[in-house]
Amino acid sequence: MGVEGYTPIYAIIRLRGIVGTPQDVEYTLRLLRLARKYHCVVYPGTPAIKGMLEKVKDWVTWGEVDHETLVQLLKSRGRVRGDKPLTDEYVKKVLGLESVEDLAKSIIEGKMLPHEMERFGIKPVFRLHPPKKGFKGSIKKHYKDGGELGYRGKEIIDLLKRMI
Repeated sequence: MGVEGYTPIYAIIRLRGIVGTPQDVEYTLRLLRLARKYHCVVYPGTPAIKGMLEKVKDWVTWGEVDHETLVQLLKSRGRVRGDKPLTDEYVKKVLGLESVEDLAKSIIEGKMLPHEMERFGIKPVFRLHPPKKGFKGSIKKHYKDGGELGYRGKEIIDLLKRMI
């Protein structure tokens, strides 16, 4: 927490599948709503979330997401009930905000918690494609060791853009 009162918003992506996952890790992944490979969720970086990420660090990658990337993620991969795309009209009608950009801004500022969007009919899980041009390293090693797993900071933005 560099700035006083600032909580980063983490984009968390599950990179490894279901087979061979220990039961306690699978339970934590389900609590994070990461039931399948290439699912992505967005959460504030609270101590509880950081503890859960420490538990599942061998199955997911995460990092801080910026406003532009969050807008792109919401516009292209955001879904509402009935598997319809998230649009500016839906945000205006249901949330009373002007656009998807305003929704992303309220998430970044902490006014709306990303996992509470479900009350408004917005699905909290984003289904992503495998990354274009593949992974740069192994999905069995940590990011700092030349792999893909674990905390990667702002570099999550590059991976997200390749997976959207």
